[in-house]
Amino acid sequence: MTEPAITYRLIKEEKHTGARLGEITTPHGTFQTPMFMPVGTLATVKTMTPEELKEMGSQIILSNTYHLWLRPGAELIEEAGGLHKFMNWDQGILTDSGGFQVFSLAKNRKITEEGVHFRNHLNGSKMFLSPEKAIDIENKLGADIIMSFDECPPFDESYDYIKASVERTSRWAERGLKAHKKADTQGLFGIIQGGGNKDLRLQSAHDLLAMDFPGYSIGGLSVGETKEEMNAVLDYITPVIPAHKPRYLMGVGAPDSLIDGVIRGVDMFDCVLPTRIARNGTCMTSQGRLVVKNSKYERDFRPLDEKCDCYTCKNYTRAYIRHLFKANELLGMRLTTYHNLHFLHNLMSNVRQAIMDDNLLEFREAFMEEYGYNKENAKLF
Repeated sequence: MTEPAITYRLIKEEKHTGARLGEITTPHGTFQTPMFMPVGTLATVKTMTPEELKEMGSQIILSNTYHLWLRPGAELIEEAGGLHKFMNWDQGILTDSGGFQVFSLAKNRKITEEGVHFRNHLNGSKMFLSPEKAIDIENKLGADIIMSFDECPPFDESYDYIKASVERTSRWAERGLKAHKKADTQGLFGIIQGGGNKDLRLQSAHDLLAMDFPGYSIGGLSVGETKEEMNAVLDYITPVIPAHKPRYLMGVGAPDSLIDGVIRGVDMFDCVLPTRIARNGTCMTSQGRLVVKNSKYERDFRPLDEKCDCYTCKNYTRAYIRHLFKANELLGMRLTTYHNLHFLHNLMSNVRQAIMDDNLLEFREAFMEEYGYNKENAKLF
């Protein structure tokens, strides 16, 4: 029997929570979990080189099937030897299915049992994406971990709509599983949907668990619901995912949500948040949110975060980075992006240590107090 492309090893469970310390093995290395994965939508984490990503502790990065399908095209990337060679990244890569982008970006979409008809958001041309087509694109891209094609319904959509959506997503997952041609080199994850409805979430999980995917994603969260609502879903959905399978919460990157997700048994996270806000001059620091473009930093010659040892904080001041932003110099965005990603990688490293030490709840309390978290501040991330 062929060894699966993706395997998960549980190393330790924290005594007081559902948190797990583990490692995920891929064709391009073994990586520690829980982890945060930077998003490189178009085969690049914006403003960062692969060497810089490795330097700051990135393990697996995410690229987007929909966007890469549109440009430069899956065939071109396959001709180049796959995503790893194309973008010069020799560690783990995860691609989503493109489903979320079809439903959030595409114009005039029409969902049928076969798939989704829509118009390209770049030029308006007619396109069609099915479970089989999504898997074919992902097979050509060659990422280590790939996602099933799914529909992501709004969190508070009606019961009847979500029920029909969940059942169709389960049928699509089965079709994608049958279409997957590279199971020996690419691990295909199922995506649990169901909005905010517990019964439908559990139905989605039951359907997908029966298909025995090598890992499971939790989709349809961080889409406008409150953090309390998201945590409530995680409280009941992660325990039903087998302990020997990795659990991936899609689209979550706020520091408090990362810790709360880990507490509830999540292993993998991704989000554009740290890189997107960095390009607008917003930085994550141990003391909370810092908008370096603000005038009060004009003569502030301290680093972004005096407790941070990243390249940016060891070499540059708030005043200098503010100057770069005010002068529209690209280096400013590079320095803040580096810092934000390093901050989250360092946070997850500390979380892993807290799991090992059985004091994750104490770590969370101390982190939140120093970060100055309150409901108003949390909304900013």
